[in-house]
Amino acid sequence: MDAVLQAEDAEDWVYKGEGAANIILSYTGSSPSMLGKVLRVKKVLKDKTQPAPNCMAFSSHEQLLWGHIPELVDSVKLGCLAQAYAVHVMSQHLGANHVDGGIRVRVSRNFLELVEKNVIGSRPAWRVNASSIDNSAESALLIADHSLFSGNPRGSSCIAVEIKAKCGFLPSSEYISKENSVKKQVARYTMHQHLKFHQGELISNTFLHTFQISKTSGYNPLDLFSGSKEGISMAIKSFFSTPQNNFRIFVNGSLVFGGMGGGADSVSPDEADKCVEDLSKVSGLELSDFIELLSEAIFKSRVLCKLLATQKLDDHDIEGAIHLYYNIISEPCLVCKDITDTELLRKYTVLHSLPLDKSLKIVRDFLISATAKDCSIMISFRPRESGTTDSEYDSVFLESVNQTYDYKAYFVDLDVKPLDKMVHYFKLDQKIVNFYTRSGELRQSAKESGTSDDKLIHS
Repeated sequence: MDAVLQAEDAEDWVYKGEGAANIILSYTGSSPSMLGKVLRVKKVLKDKTQPAPNCMAFSSHEQLLWGHIPELVDSVKLGCLAQAYAVHVMSQHLGANHVDGGIRVRVSRNFLELVEKNVIGSRPAWRVNASSIDNSAESALLIADHSLFSGNPRGSSCIAVEIKAKCGFLPSSEYISKENSVKKQVARYTMHQHLKFHQGELISNTFLHTFQISKTSGYNPLDLFSGSKEGISMAIKSFFSTPQNNFRIFVNGSLVFGGMGGGADSVSPDEADKCVEDLSKVSGLELSDFIELLSEAIFKSRVLCKLLATQKLDDHDIEGAIHLYYNIISEPCLVCKDITDTELLRKYTVLHSLPLDKSLKIVRDFLISATAKDCSIMISFRPRESGTTDSEYDSVFLESVNQTYDYKAYFVDLDVKPLDKMVHYFKLDQKIVNFYTRSGELRQSAKESGTSDDKLIHS
């Protein structure tokens, strides 16, 4: 990390996309060491009352939580916590061959300020309103551009897909209240879609902004994580009408489908046709071929099995884990004071009697799971040259076009979640479930009275 990116380097970096905590810049210059790379630059919230999306430094309680991993503690001092967490925590669960830790590069304030100015016109307005580049940062994370296959955009032929899969299982925790039992029957993503649509909630569950979804997504994470090719294929098909921030397609590193800033809501038939046309030009694949290729790679690679297992580290649900959070911070539980169910209160009392080490383990697993529920997976493909049999990459054979494709898969956005976000997780969970339950009761009532669903939207 000897070189420092200065103001004169800013023109070589262009906006590629962004998430809750970082802006992604793509390199367009000629330096061999930078070709095929992206720069992950930290952002800061403009509204300081909102919970931070990711952890940047450790509180005294987070020292208790993560202090047994010295690399994490040291990384806080060095300003590279995100990198250390991906390498020393998430890769242990998701597989080191699917996690790119990247390298830190030093950046000057002038570089960051000029980049901010250069990319502001490319960012979605609601992202601009919510956050800006952290000009006080001393470093950024340089990682491979996984929307490319070889790392070199010139002369390559690559299709890449980014999927934000979300939670892929139904919880069965004994700590879920009877009033919230619908959580055991309906996917969290599906319930959250109703809240976002009917109450103008946000496509990002972190920041307050003005973007609203115009229709609920047909995507169900339970299909994608079903373990069957049919379920996986069904999930992929649903993305083409409502990608939202869950699905993006890149051709040779350039976005051809989905939103750059995680803000694509629904797409018109013309946009979908244009995407299919671009895919066909570079690959010769029809849409049905592409869906088969992606479904086969997801099924064969079993990367979603690793992701699901990591998500399932949350075996207490937030309704149980929140009590362990209060154990860790040594404060009276603000949840228990509102509980009237004596049987549930007895269970929560048992949780509050657990020793500190067990409380730490349960909350730690919950936060690791939260990262797994919020991360994305990048899967990139390139056709294998005719006559080539040996390759360092896994492959799938697409019978419909008589072609073998090499593929690789990497998880991205593997940041540590702040401990103090536990209260936010609990409140959001209750809000989602309460609204879904209430709207379900309204729909049933309307059905019985003959009222149309349209009249329920603003009820």
